[in-house]
Amino acid sequence: MGKTLDNVYKHQSLVYKYFLYVVSVALIVFFFPKGGKFKYEFQKGKPWQYENLYAPIDFSIQKTQDEIEAEQTSIRKNKTDYYTYNASLVSDVKGEVLGALGTIFQSGSFSSSQRQSLRNISEETVDEIYSYGVFQNLPQSKSTVVVRNNEVQPISPSDYLGLEQAKKKVTALLSDVSIDGSERLQPIIKNSLKANLFYDEALTESALEDELSKISYTRGEVDQGKLIIAKGEIVENEDFKILNSLKDEYESELWMGSNYYFILLGYTILVALVLIMLFLFLKRYRMEIFQNNNKVTFIFFNILLMVLATSLMVKHYENYIYMVPLCILPLILKNFFDARLGLFVHVLTVLILGFVVPNSFEYIFLQIIAGIVTILTASELYKRANLFISVGQITLIYIVGYFAFHAIHEGNLENIEWILFGVFVLNGLLTLFAQPLIYMFEKLFGLVSDVSLLELSDTNSKLLKELSDKAPGTFHHSLQVANLAEAAANEIGANAMLVRVGALYHDIGKMEHPTYFTENQITSVNPHDDLPPKESAKIIIDHVINGIEIARKNNLPDRVIDFIRTHHGTTVVYYFYKKQQELDQEVDKGDFKYPGPIPFSKETAILMMSDAVEAASKSLKNPTFTIIDEFVEKIVKGQMQSDQYLNANITLKEIEMVKKVLKQKLTNIYHLRVEYPE
Repeated sequence: MGKTLDNVYKHQSLVYKYFLYVVSVALIVFFFPKGGKFKYEFQKGKPWQYENLYAPIDFSIQKTQDEIEAEQTSIRKNKTDYYTYNASLVSDVKGEVLGALGTIFQSGSFSSSQRQSLRNISEETVDEIYSYGVFQNLPQSKSTVVVRNNEVQPISPSDYLGLEQAKKKVTALLSDVSIDGSERLQPIIKNSLKANLFYDEALTESALEDELSKISYTRGEVDQGKLIIAKGEIVENEDFKILNSLKDEYESELWMGSNYYFILLGYTILVALVLIMLFLFLKRYRMEIFQNNNKVTFIFFNILLMVLATSLMVKHYENYIYMVPLCILPLILKNFFDARLGLFVHVLTVLILGFVVPNSFEYIFLQIIAGIVTILTASELYKRANLFISVGQITLIYIVGYFAFHAIHEGNLENIEWILFGVFVLNGLLTLFAQPLIYMFEKLFGLVSDVSLLELSDTNSKLLKELSDKAPGTFHHSLQVANLAEAAANEIGANAMLVRVGALYHDIGKMEHPTYFTENQITSVNPHDDLPPKESAKIIIDHVINGIEIARKNNLPDRVIDFIRTHHGTTVVYYFYKKQQELDQEVDKGDFKYPGPIPFSKETAILMMSDAVEAASKSLKNPTFTIIDEFVEKIVKGQMQSDQYLNANITLKEIEMVKKVLKQKLTNIYHLRVEYPE
């Protein structure tokens, strides 16, 4: 049992990777929308590439969303408005009219027959006006229904009466009446009229919902065994609708019963294969990242984030799938690692998402092209303009790609969904969120980006100002080395910003004993004169260890500390080693060696060359082109012979290019003129 635990402890890094792998596969499959996958890929306007397809089951032809929305729009446009008839108001109007007539009868001489006739005419006129009712507001709809005594009575637009129309009708009805006193009826009836038809919003909406619920989402049936499409036949509009209906039916049926577990197994195997490819890539081409569990976790976290965002969009807002800014993934990975890894991870993520997104071929094509454009255009993200330019190009690729696919599918430019152009623009705006994400990831995962490197390169920072105060000669030396190393890095395509920052901080350990280093000795007194060579060598060597301690106290990133650790590799403090040999032939060379490690990247190798060349160049008395050439060759050759570059992924050709830059820069520093032949 104890031996097993020891093995687990020894291989805990590998155990963690297995755990991360299993959890990632499980989460991705869990995120996926629950549904099977139709085994045929087809696109509108393209030939059917498979054998003749016969209906495997009976299924209904689904209406498209546009067709359903058109029906809904038509129903809403032609909906019936419901109005409630208030009968008590009619009685009130009659009472008011008869009351007014009573007052007139008292003040005049009317016979009983005249009075009765006038009452009858008044009541008949009011009944005629209110036969359909008087609207509070005239209906705008052509279909109007009046609810009267719990009965529904349709009313045509020609019978619509508002108060003004009702008053005109009173005039028309009484114009032919010739009974004495009838002329006094018009103003009485007109002044007594009131609206008694009121819009019933609740009943109208209820009836509308009832009509909408009756819409059929299918149109026709396809019987089992019927030929749907023949091999080589172009997928026309009607075929496309039938195939989509079969696909929906197939996928909904597939995810039932025992099929559920087989589908889960299939998804798990495919996702597992994709993530295995990522591990193999890291192990073969990015061993430094593979061995760092923090960086591996960071990569998997970003993949899971994109899969989750896209899966949620597919589940809830399928038509806006391109709103997910997938190009943030290669942007961030390129910023923290390199372009090749960024593109590889992006492609794998797109392949995973291809299982669940609609129109997977279009999606995969557009996202991979957009990812390639991101990798090719996004550089030096610490320059704000570069990110905006890159995002603009990504958005343009989406728009052009959608336009091309639409032209292929439809054969014309009609029915373009202009809203998708807005989605692509929104995608671009969301991609700009990469900058704050980079900052968040730096804090969460302890990584360092070019933006942070730019901040560290500020010579007014606290640590560099302290270096310039305590060891001004070392500070000046670091600036010179930074200029040399940056130029060399640009020449061979290394990370120039990282090299520059590493060069600025590589000698901060000299602040502990600044006067023991020649560049800080402003008098002729050398403190090493009073020390044995072994102690002097220890002070010189300790500036590496002191530098690492100072860097950690000031929270410098590990990528910068690597330059402090490796800038002398395992070279020997040759001056004091020789001095000790003069005193004692039996000398342990290990006492005069830097602890290492040796450089393990192009950037750290460039710094070692630049540092040695710049420091030693101070000893040149009367430099010439020839002297500088031999001088640089000698220093770099010595480092190569002592195997300082065995672990650095720098080629001989790149070393030659670095030497060429160093020679040119030293020539400029010493203001050498071109030597003309005599």
